[in-house]
Order: sequence, then structure tokens, then C-alpha cells
Amino acid sequence: MLAAVAFFSLMDAGLKTLSTGYPPFQVACLRGAASLPFVLAWALWSGGVASLRVHRWSLHLLRGVLGVTMMVCFVYALQTLPLSTAYSIFFVAPLLITALSVPLLGERVGPRRWTAIAIGLLGVLVLLRPSGEGLVSVAALAVLVAATGYALSAIAVRVLGRTDSMQSMMVWLMAMIAVGAGALAWPDWVPIRAADGWVILGVGVAGALGQYAITEAFRVGEASLIAPLEYTALVWGVLLDLSLWGVLPDAITWLGAAIIVASGLYLLRRERVHVEAEHP
Repeated sequence: MLAAVAFFSLMDAGLKTLSTGYPPFQVACLRGAASLPFVLAWALWSGGVASLRVHRWSLHLLRGVLGVTMMVCFVYALQTLPLSTAYSIFFVAPLLITALSVPLLGERVGPRRWTAIAIGLLGVLVLLRPSGEGLVSVAALAVLVAATGYALSAIAVRVLGRTDSMQSMMVWLMAMIAVGAGALAWPDWVPIRAADGWVILGVGVAGALGQYAITEAFRVGEASLIAPLEYTALVWGVLLDLSLWGVLPDAITWLGAAIIVASGLYLLRRERVHVEAEHP
């Protein structure tokens, strides 16, 4: 999960760069298409053609729709938001994963963890203040939609992992994002500039590595345990914002992020206590 966060942060920096010259649907398409050859090559090398077999098409299609929605909304937000601000809002995703793991995965979440989730959501409200990049910002709301898609997709991976291979989950998700977003982007397609070729290649490599790492993490790990590691993205976001765009988060962003991260770390601690109680 830590490796996935690092790779996705580098990929997001590339997506933010591309978002200034191409529509969100096209950037989402380029993300899927650029990663697909690497993912497909790895899948065929590690598991052969048989590993691409699909047992639950409905869940794969659901992940495809969620993937396109998540990518388009996040790329749209990156047109105006710094990476660190977008990540801070996106941190609601681990809280959603923990909450959704109860009805969808049958995992147990006690009153203390529900309290931590509620406190984390208060942190999101701090970030979505009614001024600047706050509640009136369509970009901020787009990040929330992306976070919800991410949470649902992570839950779907846990269910799909019972019947379908990691290779099939990765390949078909990238293919659906490339085809689905590409079809929606086609009417307003902008010719790709040669100078952006290296950025697109970097997005493809980083995205493929990140997708492998995160799919494996949610396949073998308990969702409510590994999800809080997503918070390490803030470190990457700040470093990339500062080095590439010369911006830093403001005080309100730091405050909201601190509240959300603290609640997530508490969730992680409670999960460890819960696991140790069940398996002393």
C-alpha cells in the first residue's frame, strides 16, 4: 500500500501536468491506455491467458464505471487544486472504506471506530470551508465523488478477489477506463503533442506499478487495516507541489488534513487491538 501511494502520487503529478492541455475525459483515457500495455504484459507473463478469465462480469463492469468516474472527477479537480489540497479532501476515502466494510464485507467496526470516522468527516468539513477552495468549489466536490468511487472500487476488489485473479482485475479495469473514457472524450479530442509523450509514458509506468501494488494490498489485506496508509500521500503531495509548482498548503488545509489523518491513525490502532484480541 505504501508503494502504491508513492507510484500514484507520481502518476497524479503527471495527470495534473496533462490536465492543463487536455480535457478530463481524454486525460483519463490516456491514463488507462498508457498503463494497459505494461499491465497486460505482466499479466500474460505471470499467469498466462487463463489468468484473464472473468467470473463476475457485473463487478468488473462496476469497477470500470467507478474507475472512469473517479479518474475524470480527480483530473477535473487537479486543473485548479494543488495536489496536497486534493489529497487532503480525498482522505475521506479510507473512512468510507472502513464504514462500508460493515454492510458490504461483514467486518466489525465498534463504537470507538465509528467515533473516529465521524471526527474524520468533521475534518473534511474543515477542508470544505465556505470560501476559497471550500464548499462552493466544484473541484472540491469532484474530489469527494472520486473518493467515493475509490472506496467502492476497493470494496469490490475484496469481493472479486474470492473468484477472479489479480491479473484479470488489473487488465480489465485499465481496458475499461481506456475505452470508456476514450469514447466519451472522442467528440472533443485534442491532438496529442509530441512533447507530452514522456509525461504520458511516465503516467503509464507509474500507474501500472501503483495499480499492481494497490490491487494486491486490498486482495490479501483487510480493508479497514491497510486503507489508512493512504494518508502518506500528503507527504508526496506537499513535496511535488513545492518542487513542481512552488505552492504549499495553507493553514486550514493543514488543520483539516491533521484531523482526518489523526482519525485514520486511530482507526488503524483500533484495528490492531481488535485483531490481537481475536488472535492472541
